Amino acid sequence: MPPNAYDIVVVGSGPAGQKAAIQGAKAGKKVVLIEQEQGIGGNCVYRGTIPSKTLRETALQFERLKRSSEVFEGRLRLDVPMSVLLHRLDEVVKAHECYMADQLTRNSVTYRHGRARFLSPNEVELETIDGACQALRADTIVLATGSRPRSIPEIPVDHEHVLDSDSILSMIYLPRSLTVLGGGVIACEYASTFALLGVEVTLIDRAQRPLSFMDAEIVEVFQRSIERQGGRFYVGQTVKEVAWDGVSSVVARLANGMAVKSEKMLVALGRQPNVEELNLEAAGLTLDEKGRIPVNEYGQTPVPHIFAAGDMLGRPPALASQAMEDGRRAVSHALGLPVGDSLNQVPIGIYTIPEIASIGLDEEQAAARYRGPLVGRARFTEIAKGQITGACDGLLKLIADPSGERLLGVQIVGEHATELIHLGQMALQDGATIDRFIDSIFSFPTFAEGYRVAALDILGQRRKRQSSAQAA
Repeated sequence: MPPNAYDIVVVGSGPAGQKAAIQGAKAGKKVVLIEQEQGIGGNCVYRGTIPSKTLRETALQFERLKRSSEVFEGRLRLDVPMSVLLHRLDEVVKAHECYMADQLTRNSVTYRHGRARFLSPNEVELETIDGACQALRADTIVLATGSRPRSIPEIPVDHEHVLDSDSILSMIYLPRSLTVLGGGVIACEYASTFALLGVEVTLIDRAQRPLSFMDAEIVEVFQRSIERQGGRFYVGQTVKEVAWDGVSSVVARLANGMAVKSEKMLVALGRQPNVEELNLEAAGLTLDEKGRIPVNEYGQTPVPHIFAAGDMLGRPPALASQAMEDGRRAVSHALGLPVGDSLNQVPIGIYTIPEIASIGLDEEQAAARYRGPLVGRARFTEIAKGQITGACDGLLKLIADPSGERLLGVQIVGEHATELIHLGQMALQDGATIDRFIDSIFSFPTFAEGYRVAALDILGQRRKRQSSAQAA
């Protein structure tokens, strides 16, 4: 094979691109991974998942100290530098960089730093940082260029007073007040983190509730938790104008005439795919009406040997785990390898405080498909672990069919929800019944006990329903 010829070219080294490259290499293919940013990992490592979760962990540590107020006294300084709150970030990023670089080396993936653009359907031009250009040929091309914060003309982002999710952590000091525009994953994760750090947070969204794609009862628990921290929600509201007053406040004027003032503002109104520099026309690709590359369930575009994966597909919620699976599936399909049906069982994990997680059907979806599904609830106030840790803002819901026997879904809000959801994931994949949770022994005290408590709740409802049927 000529030096510039590869079996697979992957553009973008975020979660989707990285997993696509590794999958191809493990199948014995010659793979090159192209990244235009300085390091491996994409937005996930440098401006997204890793930095935001590092700040979140700091907030959680602070909250745990506050729960022990009888032993420790203290509060965050009003002028605390963001660098102090993110003191571990460089260490975390460097460790993750080393891990990913080592993984690429172990699997003999060629890594190239530069910009990529199509010259033809099978040729990608690589432009390195010194301006040199080189044409690379490949049988399979995977695009995983990620996304960036969506630009809203009427809301100017100056990255100083009005910030987006790429610049929010560049603030020098922790603000005293923050307005968050949006009700999606990024908006709610940052809103809950800053609220826990003592920032006066106001969330504004045009939808009737934040995280509108999630179980309504679960979101209600999350909202109440933020409100106890002093946070405010203005839902069903449209922002007409945003402006810096030139002195101390960002002012958001709503359609109902209300003006909301804060020291800083986070604009989190969605993301848009990074496709402009790819020269898609040369590959025979065109964007759909939403500005996205059309793909099938395997990420395959109308040009059969070209695939797209990850956040650039614009499918909410944008999850790193979903992106990883996109990359794996795309390359597996391209090489004729088994793909599996795991795409239908990707859990949703949202790192708000408290965490939210979901797998399978929620209560509203089950009610739309079945007549009278049964719902079992386990409130963390009823679980010993919740009382011991003080993390009582939590609810685990099991959704069952009308007979109360077959598990349809699991919805959780509370501490460790993103870890707990995997037990429900395994149960759904294995076709486990509700009785399986009742017959299982859970360690005590654990949050996982909630599965048994919720299952027993369904059992009680099942017996009442059976008794009513027999009496009739």
